[in-house]
Amino acid sequence: MPDWEQHYLSLEVIEQKPAAILTEHAYLLPETGTVLDYASGLAANGCWLAHQGFAVTAWDSSNIAVSKINQYDQQFSIGIHAEVRDLEKNPPCNEKFDVIVVSHFLHRSTLHHLVDSLNSGGLLFYQTFCGERMSDGPSNPDYRLQSGELPRVFSKLRILFYQEDGDVGNLNNGRRDQAYFIGQKV
Repeated sequence: MPDWEQHYLSLEVIEQKPAAILTEHAYLLPETGTVLDYASGLAANGCWLAHQGFAVTAWDSSNIAVSKINQYDQQFSIGIHAEVRDLEKNPPCNEKFDVIVVSHFLHRSTLHHLVDSLNSGGLLFYQTFCGERMSDGPSNPDYRLQSGELPRVFSKLRILFYQEDGDVGNLNNGRRDQAYFIGQKV
């Protein structure tokens, strides 16, 4: 069994917490709309948004995660639909969304597809690991952003929020090891 499948076996959808970039900036969300929870895992972001009244699609490569998400929706009827999808080989192409949320996933060659998949005025919420590993996340640099990478990659979007604390100042405080980005398609 692949590592991610094994990982999701022991976890439950209801126990997952949405990304800080989303909950702390929820005031930027439209009142309604369509959402893509991209590389959703157990869809903490998507479930949170579905509970807010959004129509949510969740994509992940894990059969176990997708099955658990769809079972959760059957039980609570929140309006989320999960699909198994290999995002490295099959990123969004013709689909359009009002909001796309990505947390803790990075596949550089498909990032431009996220911008193309936003409706006009749509929002991208992105939070993932960056810089040199201090405490959290993967040690492989292929899965960590470089400093300032998200604003460069998403330069076609209007930046609404960006934060990357890096290794400046008191390393015991602040948000280390992650970058936070919100952009709007204009």
